[in-house]
Amino acid sequence: MSDARLHLVQHWLAALGLPVSTLRPASADASFRRYFRVWVGERSFIVMDAPPDKEDCRPFVQVAEVLRRLGVNVPRIHEMDLERGLLLLSDFGDRSYLRVLDAGNATALYGDALETLLRIQAGGADDLHLPLYDAALLRQEMALFQDWYVERHLGIHWPPAARAAWQEACERLVVAALEQPRVWVHRDYHSRNLMVVPEYNPGVLDFQDAVMGPLSYDLVSLLRDCYIRWPQERLDEWLAHYHRRAREQGLLDGLLAGRWPEITPALLRRWFDWMGVQRHLKAVGIFARLWHRDGKPGYLRDIPRTLSYLLDVTGRYRELAGLQRLLQDLPTPVTEPGGRRERR
Repeated sequence: MSDARLHLVQHWLAALGLPVSTLRPASADASFRRYFRVWVGERSFIVMDAPPDKEDCRPFVQVAEVLRRLGVNVPRIHEMDLERGLLLLSDFGDRSYLRVLDAGNATALYGDALETLLRIQAGGADDLHLPLYDAALLRQEMALFQDWYVERHLGIHWPPAARAAWQEACERLVVAALEQPRVWVHRDYHSRNLMVVPEYNPGVLDFQDAVMGPLSYDLVSLLRDCYIRWPQERLDEWLAHYHRRAREQGLLDGLLAGRWPEITPALLRRWFDWMGVQRHLKAVGIFARLWHRDGKPGYLRDIPRTLSYLLDVTGRYRELAGLQRLLQDLPTPVTEPGGRRERR
């Protein structure tokens, strides 16, 4: 953050009449937003600083209002200056799911997260006329893999035959995503953005990019997290739990529009797997872009885990065999700015 933005935050808090005793960085972000924890007496708050020439706070404010009405635990907005990109938010602390999860507490914490996800999906009518997760956006996201990971990070330019195979795979993934029922999609519903809180767990962050999109998107973001991996048997249990609870709440029946007589566990699994391929291609491209464009190397270490998901899933479906061959032919990824490669 520039000194000018830091001074702006300090002057804004002073103008609000808040006797701030300390102001410290609270967390990093994969965007241009920055967060500070401020203490006012014995109470802490979070300041979101979103430079208005690069970020817009309005979607955060609008989506937060709707999610709160649905009973989702999102930060309360105590003060805002939308023109200058400043928000004063309630503080969920620093116990993210990623920091706290272990084999003993995972079932309870994921149970809470799945219940909150169902609340979002069942209650999230398109009050805000959210953008559609349409074919153009899906293709744009997958292009990040080729542009930033294959070409920029690995220095590889695919020949015409490989490009044709890539395009064919992308189109298959677009069709699979668009055939799913549409619900509210958080877009980053994973362990970095879910906070462990004592009441109404979890606290949900980073929802400003919400769209109307495929049923399985947030589900795969949560269960096939780019930052933490679980044994397949546990993932199967959580996916079955989601399907059972969604049926009990009537969500799956309510989403049927005549195309599918029933959303079976097998159909949900296929949607989940294919949506995960689309999301993980995007994620690898973003991780590479964060280093090469934004100078943030920390996400490079998450590339091997994300690629392993891609190789596993593409190996299960004959229609994705061409994509798997493309992935297998790539060299092992560079996971540090100095050039060290991660062994697969």
